[in-house]
Amino acid sequence: MPYRRTENVRRRLAAREQAILSAALALAGEEGMHAVQIAAVARRANIAAGTVYRYFPAKTDLIAELIAAVSAREMAAMRAAADAAPGPLSALATCIATFAARALRDRKLSWAVLAEPADGEVDAMRLDFRQAIAAEFEARIRVARARQLLPEQDARVAAPAIVGALLEGLLGPLAPFYGDAGAAREAVQGMTLMALRALGVIDARARGLVAQVPLP
Repeated sequence: MPYRRTENVRRRLAAREQAILSAALALAGEEGMHAVQIAAVARRANIAAGTVYRYFPAKTDLIAELIAAVSAREMAAMRAAADAAPGPLSALATCIATFAARALRDRKLSWAVLAEPADGEVDAMRLDFRQAIAAEFEARIRVARARQLLPEQDARVAAPAIVGALLEGLLGPLAPFYGDAGAAREAVQGMTLMALRALGVIDARARGLVAQVPLP
């Protein structure tokens, strides 16, 4: 009986922590990272602000957990999609397109956790996420290069360049607003095609690869 009560308490605490995190994610996705304030999160989760502080002693702790949760989710989706592709170039195209499509689908949240202007502490937290994306692209580029499917190049330079292009081209303040799913899909395909061209994939083959990518 004591074990059952302890397990029930553990589940209740975990559920409350998840409710707090979900409230923070919703606010970031609707208004940006600046909206993630302890009082606002407490109201959204329908709990007292003091309860939020018991789980996250400072706002930066909550933001760190938010960014880590989004990073883990998105990296897992990218890797799973790319690993299911039939070959190295297809895996590279799928990896790029999957990141782009998912980021554009939750545009404000993606911008908030990756590039929205913020203070130094938040920027440092987000750097790990951006580095993880670049590292995944770099690994896929290296495999394709080893199979001689890409021309000679420095993957350490190419990968972060692609990350930057995707962020600015799809999410940044200069990026167009895509009013419907069809326009968003075309934008993702266009950015993926641009990235493959930049890496040296000839146009006809690049178009074929992009056309075959099953977007989420």
